[in-house]
Amino acid sequence: KNKTIWELDMGSLIAGAKYRGEFEERLKAVLNKIKESNGKIILFIDEIHLIVGAGKSDGALDASNMLKPMLARGEIDCIGATTLNEYREYIEKDRALERRFQPVMVGEPTVADTISILRGLKERFESFHGVRITDGALVAAATLSNRYITNRFLPDKAIDLLDEACASIKVEIESMPTELDEVNRKIRQLEIEKVALEKEKDDSSKARLASLNDELSKYKVQFDSLSKKWKEEKEGISEAKEIKKQLEKAKFDLGVKFSNGDYQEASKLQYQIIPALEEKLTSLTREGSSERLVNEIVDEEEISKIVSRMTGIPTSRIEKGDREKVLDLKNVLSKRVIGQDNAITLVYNAILRQRAGIKNPNRPIGSFLFLGPTGVGKTEVSKALAEALFDDENDIIRIDMSEYMERYSVSRLIGAPPGYVGYEEGGQLTEKVRRSPYSIVLFDEIEKANPEVFNLLLQVLDEGRLTDSQGRLVDFKNTVIIMTSNLGSDYILDGHKEMVGKLLHATFKPEFLNRIDEIVYFDPLNKETQRLIVKKMLDELSSRLKEQYYSVSFDESIVKYVLDSAFDAQFGARPLKRFIQDQIETYLASKIVEGNLSTKKSYKLSYKDGSLLLA
Repeated sequence: KNKTIWELDMGSLIAGAKYRGEFEERLKAVLNKIKESNGKIILFIDEIHLIVGAGKSDGALDASNMLKPMLARGEIDCIGATTLNEYREYIEKDRALERRFQPVMVGEPTVADTISILRGLKERFESFHGVRITDGALVAAATLSNRYITNRFLPDKAIDLLDEACASIKVEIESMPTELDEVNRKIRQLEIEKVALEKEKDDSSKARLASLNDELSKYKVQFDSLSKKWKEEKEGISEAKEIKKQLEKAKFDLGVKFSNGDYQEASKLQYQIIPALEEKLTSLTREGSSERLVNEIVDEEEISKIVSRMTGIPTSRIEKGDREKVLDLKNVLSKRVIGQDNAITLVYNAILRQRAGIKNPNRPIGSFLFLGPTGVGKTEVSKALAEALFDDENDIIRIDMSEYMERYSVSRLIGAPPGYVGYEEGGQLTEKVRRSPYSIVLFDEIEKANPEVFNLLLQVLDEGRLTDSQGRLVDFKNTVIIMTSNLGSDYILDGHKEMVGKLLHATFKPEFLNRIDEIVYFDPLNKETQRLIVKKMLDELSSRLKEQYYSVSFDESIVKYVLDSAFDAQFGARPLKRFIQDQIETYLASKIVEGNLSTKKSYKLSYKDGSLLLA
């Protein structure tokens, strides 16, 4: 009480100090002024570590050495603020300066505390941006920022989130509403058509011109009506914004009057001015609660959209188009990967839980170990999932574990330790997940990796986090982790899946296997499944030819020819792919180069009497 806080601006003190002693003279004048106040002025220094060495040159005193005697004698009251790292680096090295201050640890507030802070700031944000903020938006800002923005601290990240959401709504208010914009575009379109029709002399053009004029006049009336409504709404919002500013000032003045003992003015503010302003604001809000062109309300959905934009993680409520996309995901995956319905169902269920918002928030979306022979679609499921979720099959964090066979190569995943080359670069896994927190992480051929890698993955699978070489916590809670392996493929081919379990326990530690959500067995591809795969590959080839303007279809005899020549249950679909590439694609390529294939005709490729026929 009865104290004034002054903030010391070191930049202004040092700026323009050309001669020796000029900086000291300026700082001394500030300190003497504080000393003369007899404790009524408290000095606040933000980034207090900057006073160490500030203004020091050619034997001159620095700011910290000028402060020390006055602090020791108790002539000034001083509050400093700095981070733990900078305190350790600058202040602790100067033992005399450290002794002059009492350290006060300021911890990160809880989510509940952050909500209280946001409620205190709510009126200020509403006044500044000219919007209305719901209480649900404040709760969403605190909870979603705590859950999804992991590289910053509360309340800073929650305040930033709320500020950005308010700014987004403010931009919408200033911009022309969609409904009005559509009418405006229609008017411009008709005006252009009118100019063109006025040049025509035939009867049909004149008739169209007459109907167009009627249509144009209707749209213009609608535009004028909507424009008037929009203008009134904007004026109402501006008026409400002005009242909020007056209300904020009145509440601040009330606190000042109470502190100064001016109770007459305080009672006038409390019982006359503030209630009148609040009543005016309530009536304005009530008037504008009907159908509106402009949305001025910041709610939890708007906060969710901002979080999604900042992190790339879909946190907003599932809208109709998105719902259809999620529900159709299983069919999309089944069309891409044939004959592995069990694996697709398990992956789909994990994504469904995440999008519904009921998954365990402290674990990855899902962690899977795919087991099966080569060429049955283990890696293809990952690519198909990436394409379905992110519209690009290459949008996947792929780690080929055959590159991590040596013990020392494990450090490449989280970054080199201090003192080694590449320490500043970060890890190949951790850096990618930091940049893309919502992604699919594929560990391909995991059995080929050094056992040390599995120890590294324990906390990723269990708690969805990993600390890199620089001490940064990397969040894996919004990733789908897929590991593929050919382990026990001989047993799977022979139908002895129980033997695969024994082999798994012999290869991997129990604590690693116990943390995986699902161990998925990929079935060998039988002849009927491979027939469907051949048809799919030929359809893809036909599509590629269409891009070059060639129309080629494939006879059933081609499917039989490929299967009879390349079917192998042990090697899956890859031999089929190679055979189509070597025989069918090469044959068609030679026809194109020779000029025997025309873009104006349709062809059908068949197999008869040991040779390919194009007709």
